[in-house]
Amino acid sequence: MDEHAGPVRTSLFPGWRWAAVALAFPIAGLIGWAVSGPVDAPLAALIGGFITGAGLGAGEWWAAKDAFGEGRRWIATSAVSYGAGLVVAAAAVGYNTDVGSLALMGAISGVFLGVGQGLALMQQGRKHFAFAWATAMPILLALGWVASTGIGVDVDEQFTVFGAAGAIVFTLLSGVVLSRSRAPSR
Repeated sequence: MDEHAGPVRTSLFPGWRWAAVALAFPIAGLIGWAVSGPVDAPLAALIGGFITGAGLGAGEWWAAKDAFGEGRRWIATSAVSYGAGLVVAAAAVGYNTDVGSLALMGAISGVFLGVGQGLALMQQGRKHFAFAWATAMPILLALGWVASTGIGVDVDEQFTVFGAAGAIVFTLLSGVVLSRSRAPSR
């Protein structure tokens, strides 16, 4: 049994505190983008992704209380994983900003983030949660880009992460994953 999993959740969403994750995306993204500039080269993607990933990790860690373990480790893992993922993902799509390219970029960077965060959860003995969380990240980051592009965000600015519309989609769906996956594994 997974002793670190926390109480079995019966609700569909982890609570209002998790809604703060929706704020972390545009804030962390704008800070990362302001420092790195447009994601149009590997160094910009690395710097912007690292800063953005740290902000996202911090938002997730704070909003989920004890779900992600020790804060510094979760934030550092998120920063490194998202930074590396954005470098690979942005280059893989040729730094293009059409909806298909951004969805693919989200999926690729989500694989990196999911693997990094999943490994961090595995090291804590949270196997069920680690698998669910890691599997969800590529899907949720791809959907986030589709949502932000779909409402007309000027993605040609080459941001480090999607904005508010994508953040809302990510927050709602990741909240379900968090709420449903923290139950003890068998």
